[in-house]
Amino acid sequence: MSMSCKDGKPGLDNGKYVRYTPEQVEALERLYHDCPKPSSIRRQQLIRECPILSNIEPKQIKVWFQNRRCREKQRKEALRLQAVNRKLTAMNKLLMEENDRLQKQVSHLVYENGYFRQHTQNTTLPTKDTSCESAVTSGQRSLTNQHPPRDASPAGLLSIAEETLAEFLSKATGTAVEWVQMPGMKPGPDSIGIVAISHGCTGVAARACGLVGLEPTRVAEILKDRPSWFRDCRAVDVLNVLPTANGGTIELLYMQLYAPTTLAPARDFWLLRYTSVLEDGSLVICERSLKNTQNGPTMPPPWSVPEVLRPLYESSTVLAQKTTMAALRQLRQISHEVSQSNVTGWGRRPAALRALGQRLSRGFNEALNGFTDEGWSMIGNDGVDDVTILVNSSPDKLMGLNLSFANGFPSVSNAVLCAKASMLLQNVPPAILLRFLREHRSEWADNNMDAYSAAAIKVGPCSLSGSRVGNYGGQVILPLAHTIEHEEFLEVIKLEGIAHSPEEAMMPREVFLLQLCSGMDENAVGTCAELIFAPIDASFADDAPLLPSGFRIIPLDSGKEASNPNRTLDLASALDVGPTGNRASNETSGNSGSVRSVMTIAFEFAFESHMQEHVASMARQYVRSIISSVQRVALALSPSHLSSQAGLRTPLGTPEAQTLARWICNSYRCYLGVELLKSNNEGNESLLKSLWHHSDALLCCTLKALPVFTFANQAGLDMLETTLVALQDITLEKIFDDHGRKILCSEFPQIIQQGFACLQGGICLSSMGRPISYERVVAWKVLNEEENAHCICFMFMNWSFV
Repeated sequence: MSMSCKDGKPGLDNGKYVRYTPEQVEALERLYHDCPKPSSIRRQQLIRECPILSNIEPKQIKVWFQNRRCREKQRKEALRLQAVNRKLTAMNKLLMEENDRLQKQVSHLVYENGYFRQHTQNTTLPTKDTSCESAVTSGQRSLTNQHPPRDASPAGLLSIAEETLAEFLSKATGTAVEWVQMPGMKPGPDSIGIVAISHGCTGVAARACGLVGLEPTRVAEILKDRPSWFRDCRAVDVLNVLPTANGGTIELLYMQLYAPTTLAPARDFWLLRYTSVLEDGSLVICERSLKNTQNGPTMPPPWSVPEVLRPLYESSTVLAQKTTMAALRQLRQISHEVSQSNVTGWGRRPAALRALGQRLSRGFNEALNGFTDEGWSMIGNDGVDDVTILVNSSPDKLMGLNLSFANGFPSVSNAVLCAKASMLLQNVPPAILLRFLREHRSEWADNNMDAYSAAAIKVGPCSLSGSRVGNYGGQVILPLAHTIEHEEFLEVIKLEGIAHSPEEAMMPREVFLLQLCSGMDENAVGTCAELIFAPIDASFADDAPLLPSGFRIIPLDSGKEASNPNRTLDLASALDVGPTGNRASNETSGNSGSVRSVMTIAFEFAFESHMQEHVASMARQYVRSIISSVQRVALALSPSHLSSQAGLRTPLGTPEAQTLARWICNSYRCYLGVELLKSNNEGNESLLKSLWHHSDALLCCTLKALPVFTFANQAGLDMLETTLVALQDITLEKIFDDHGRKILCSEFPQIIQQGFACLQGGICLSSMGRPISYERVVAWKVLNEEENAHCICFMFMNWSFV
């Protein structure tokens, strides 16, 4: 750093410069890391506290910090651009390879078309054999044109393996399958890869292509460990391994898949897996299912599931989401963990947090399926079969649960009960419903039941407090980790305000839940949305016992894209309002039958064996109350009811929202002397529409001691990663970090007295805990018709996720 010197002090002097001494630069750097943006009072204090800086003018200290912040911002931007460039380069390489393959495919098809035209007059084309399956199909076998039993000798198995390899290559890289882009996939550097599904052909197929920073042998090892990335897979047992002459291996496998819902059975498969190396050095792993005539387990035919669930087994999109995309995400996640192996999320390494998520998912599936070989047995119902009750008293299930409370009372639970049910939902996207259940737990959950569930876990002093959180009406969400594509994230829920009385002395005052969320993206097609949680000890040990409960929502019309995924929780559906009401909502309601999903609920409770009848009755009633609450919420989120019931209408369809938009624009012009919108001479509806689509994030909050948000435009909702329904549960101070809160507290009086203020750039947080950088914030008072303060509006300019 160089500056001029005048009167013995560093400063500007006719364009000549002198340099700071290394000691001064070192001192300034230390001060910068403590406080990157000191006030004028703080700068003068720094000069007094650090004698080595006494010969520098305060103005030059200010300039040095400005330059230092500018360099830091440029450094971060350079790193970001370098990462984007690397992703774009890799994506460009993939696209070029895909383009070459498609050109070869076109040439091949043109040749075949000419050949077939010459021979179709005198010959008959053979019927396509659909009984053989490869790794790109669903595992659901056709029950017609079946081959007779094959020879199970090594020579016979090698013949099957070679046919499987040839068919796999013809489907994955050849022309046997017509591939189309996966619906809802967003191309670009942040995309998971190139994902395609079959189109216009028999059966279902999916393919994914992407770059991962792992060795081929490591990739093969991960893919073979199917239960680690395929959550529906209960077990894969290798029954026999046969080496081949070309250095490959043939494996005979037995695989069992969990039932995704209580309405369908678990499935068993007898598989052959062939691992080989091609001439170009490529490592290929392909599988096919074998018939039960070859001593495999008997598999239920496709029609053994209800007709409404058939889309789950006949959709290429579902296959892509559950297998090919899941495998590619696992590879990319592990590659990311290898390159970024730092300890994150409450002192855990990413792999440890990923293992916790897998334990939650697996435990939920185990409870949902209730396999008898794990000790589960069904007990009788109360005359209504809407809720199924299972009980498990095996020692393995109870291991780790018999602990003591912090108050000295023993926990003597010696059995686990699971209450489960399924229900059909109409006209509500799974992601939107699940997000509401996550952010509004009080709408369906009973705090006393949460406390009862936590009573099976040792409760000690809280070790998770003092962290950055988002508060949703009595529940505090502590972010832990998420996958690199944000498809899944893990968090700890701290429930506050639990009722406590002498009769409930054994119940904990505070309840902690480990929670797994996935499928929260409304734009993803065919995605299963899950909210799975389990009470945990406040010490949060890696080997803590888990009794998972939660929700799983599976879309049944994955092949059909909804007209507007955000229609129920944002204001967009109410932008076109006419004399007859909400036109957008009415148009959507006409297609209400096109959005169907099945929700499965499963809750686990630890209890003492002599209280089985009482706990079963309590659990049955609790699940029924949850079903009733979910139905009520789903009805409230339905577009047809949003337009017909005044109490559930979106705010933008009301005159109050149009009035608020006018107040926001008028107050901005009054205090800052310029127009907020390009054209302000429009009607109220057009004004509101322009405000809604404004590029900067606009957020309005109350003028209370603890300001909460009351309105946001589309950019504001995107920035906070929330909805208008959940916006009111977010307080202003929760979105800022410590530095931002200090600035806000210092500038808030100016906003109240002067009417507006400009805050410098910094970092804030979304409702999901993701950091957001912004260049500047303009805040102003919003005045009503009587010129009284109605609220405060914040405009976050040039924001982006870090």
